[in-house]
Amino acid sequence: MKKIVIFFLVAAVLLSFASLTSCSKDAGTIKIGVAGAHSGDLASYGIPSIKAAELVVEDWNAKGGVLGKQIELVIEDDVCKPEVATNTAAKLVGEEVVAVIGHICSGATKAALGIYKDSNIITMSPSATNPPLTQSGDYPNFYRTIAPDDAQARLEVDFATQTLGIRKIAVLHDKGDYGKGLAEFAKAMIESDGVADIVLYEGITVGAVDYSAVINKIKNSGAEAIIFGGYHPEASKLIGQMKKKGMDTIFISDDGVKDDTFIKVAGEYAEGVYATGPTDTSTEPMTIAANKAHQDKYGEDPGAFFLNAYAATQAVLNAIEKAGSTDYDKMTKALQSEYVDTTLGRISFDKKGDAIGVGFSVFQVQNGAYVEIK
Repeated sequence: MKKIVIFFLVAAVLLSFASLTSCSKDAGTIKIGVAGAHSGDLASYGIPSIKAAELVVEDWNAKGGVLGKQIELVIEDDVCKPEVATNTAAKLVGEEVVAVIGHICSGATKAALGIYKDSNIITMSPSATNPPLTQSGDYPNFYRTIAPDDAQARLEVDFATQTLGIRKIAVLHDKGDYGKGLAEFAKAMIESDGVADIVLYEGITVGAVDYSAVINKIKNSGAEAIIFGGYHPEASKLIGQMKKKGMDTIFISDDGVKDDTFIKVAGEYAEGVYATGPTDTSTEPMTIAANKAHQDKYGEDPGAFFLNAYAATQAVLNAIEKAGSTDYDKMTKALQSEYVDTTLGRISFDKKGDAIGVGFSVFQVQNGAYVEIK
């Protein structure tokens, strides 16, 4: 009799535990990672993505979340460094995220992608523009809400040679995956077009205080314009030191420089600088609402890649909803077959992971702010 009583007691405990476990699982959250530079010199690129994801998730959670569960963000800093990004990715995998918004810099993104690939985790960057990330076919789990650098380089070269009529160009880069990759595309396009000469092609040292040596080379080369592939810390130093030497060489750069932080750091020397960046969608109703939500919550205008990160978060959550699951294959199918209305307009993704419906424009610093050149 005692054995029978013990048996039923054990069975009851096991059933109770199973019930609690089931309830816990059903009540769990769906985790989305946010990875990028959240500290350091390039934090102005990564922090807007956190805020974008927070705003989108708050909106979805207020409406019931997705698949009947609340969405939880797991935020990890990679400082835009490849050697840190691998650890960041491992942490997010350990947290069992179902997708990642990020990373921000192309080098860090590339370093992390293999880890996500092995774990079947969708990764969507708002800013990693290096073409091989999608075009190599190595990372079927990778998507981005920004056009690749070959499109950006094409726009820069055409603007320099056709719109501005430049015939002597110096091409500089920061030796990184992003900056050098863009510079190589620009160099190849200039050579192929045959309408302008490359009078200097050179990499600079990231973090250097003095760029006098390369600036003297630019001056001696007779370059009418510079196309620079890299980020705002180096660009602000270059343009500042050039202006102090009395040089008026036209400076054309990329979305790594199309950031208000560049204007703040370069100050008066930023005036007149050109940079390519995501096409302005600020007049679209959804974009107006997102920008207002940012201003209301954080008390300031959003920073670089905010709209791209907002769209990336929207696209990921839409894919989960349309798939009816967080299953990798089902999410992949949804991303590549469904269109979603975002802050970048109505977008979808091709089988390589590039966004359909996004592009670049040329901007110029005018009176202390970037203005789109129509």
